[in-house]
Amino acid sequence: MQSVVLRIDELQFQTKEAYKTLRSNIEFSGDDMRVIAITSSMPNEGKSEVSYELAASFAENGAKVLLIDADMRKSVLQSRVLKGEIQNGLSNCLVGKCQADDAMCKTNLENLYIIFAGPSTPTPSELLGSERFTRLLQGAKRRFDYVIIDTPPIGSVIDSAIVGGKSDGTVLVVGSGKISYRMAQDSLRQLYAANCRMIGCVLNNIKMGSSGYGRGKYYSSYYYRYYNYYRGNYGK
Repeated sequence: MQSVVLRIDELQFQTKEAYKTLRSNIEFSGDDMRVIAITSSMPNEGKSEVSYELAASFAENGAKVLLIDADMRKSVLQSRVLKGEIQNGLSNCLVGKCQADDAMCKTNLENLYIIFAGPSTPTPSELLGSERFTRLLQGAKRRFDYVIIDTPPIGSVIDSAIVGGKSDGTVLVVGSGKISYRMAQDSLRQLYAANCRMIGCVLNNIKMGSSGYGRGKYYSSYYYRYYNYYRGNYGK
């Protein structure tokens, strides 16, 4: 097993509480809700940050968590690494170059383990749809309390639908002001068509200080990353 030191950001109180709410909602979704795929409609909606912070929130609450970076096309999670050499990642494992333990990284955050994306590959969809990836998830589910999977945007490629179909539940991250209502609905329809079990959406990057949110001198000069969790039968 590899070892890395991650950059750990100090979150604003409101943001941290929102992640606790998101974590609690997933916990109350059922004991079988343990492998969670995170996606978005388009790039730059914050899905990778949501994936990491949600995994960290579970870990800080005492759960043993594996975060899998399945965005093998454009990974950003590795930018959090401050120290440590990553020799093997998810792509190495899925092409048979190493075992899951060899691709796994122990982090400086207690209870949090990460499998980074690894070297780029021309066939990520095929690798994520493979029996080898299915076995990796089955093994991870036996060893960890929660498995959080950061996947590519559903509006760009089919990878997230493939991963969502293998997961217990899927969460769609929606960047406030980034996409249209119709695009969000189209993303949900694609996920439902792939038999993904949708457990909710995260509304990300809400600007505080207007429209009744946090009015006053303190909030007016800040742009918070504030997350709300919505449950329901979206797009059905």
